[in-house]
Formats: sequence, structure tokens, C-alpha cells
Amino acid sequence: MAPSIPHTRAAAALRMKQIALDNQGRTIRRHRAQLATERRGLDTMKKELEDTQVALEASHKVIAGLTEIGLIMSKNIERMKVKKQKVRENHVECHQKFQARLHEAEDSMQAQHLIIEALVDEKDSLLQTIQGLQEANNAPASFDGDWEEEPEEEEIEDIPLDEGEIDDE
Repeated sequence: MAPSIPHTRAAAALRMKQIALDNQGRTIRRHRAQLATERRGLDTMKKELEDTQVALEASHKVIAGLTEIGLIMSKNIERMKVKKQKVRENHVECHQKFQARLHEAEDSMQAQHLIIEALVDEKDSLLQTIQGLQEANNAPASFDGDWEEEPEEEEIEDIPLDEGEIDDE
């Protein structure tokens, strides 16, 4: 029995080493399986990150494009404001010119009306003088006293507007 004990011990030690190696093999396989699972997870995460980065870059391009459009629109709005202000100033200037022409026309009409009144008065005076002279010379009256009535005032013709002027009517 003696020779079998060391043989049994050696066999037991071998058996223990075999069990330890088997356990290590299972642990290694389990760790390899976990590592493979982790790698698949990391690959999935890497793909998701790449997709996210592509989407983020696309978003940045869209934002840059929208910013550029916004800047262009701001410039256009500023130009339109300047143009609107110029149009407003032009309108005021044209309106003032029109008002000045209107006042000039009214003043001219008043002056013409005064001249016409003076001429009518002078005509009456001349007719009375002629009548007086005819009576003094015993000449037949060529005027029967029916004076020609003044024609009614005609409507004022519309003054044509120059290009760019505004009609206030």
C-alpha cells in the first residue's frame, strides 16, 4: 500500500491540477465570452457615436446655413428700411413741392382775379366816359346799357403732375 499512496497522492495532485486547469479554462472561456459581449456592445456604441457625430455635423451645417440666411435677411431688411426711409423722404419732398405749386397757383389765380376786377371796373369807367362824351356831343347812344355780363368762373383745370408726384385728392 505504500507504493500506492504516493501514486494516489500524485494522482490526486494531478487531479487537483486538472480541476484547477479546467476551472481556469472555464473562467477564461467565460471571460472571453464577456469580452466578446463587451466588444459587441462597444462596437454598437461606437457605431451609435459615429451616427450621432454625422447627425451633429449635419445639424451644424444646417445651423450655419440658417445663420447665413438670417444674416442675409437682416441685410435685406436694413436695405428695405433705408429704401423705405428714402421713399418717405421723397414723398414728403414731393408733397411739399406740390403744396408750393398749389399755393403759387392759388396766388396767381387771386392776382388774376384782382386784375380782372380792375379791368372790369376800368371797362365800366370807360363805358361811362364814352356815354358821357356821346351825351355831351348829342351823338346817338351806341350802348343801350345792357352790359355784357361776366362769364361764370370756369372750373380750374387739373394741373398735370410730374412723374413721382403724389395726388392728394
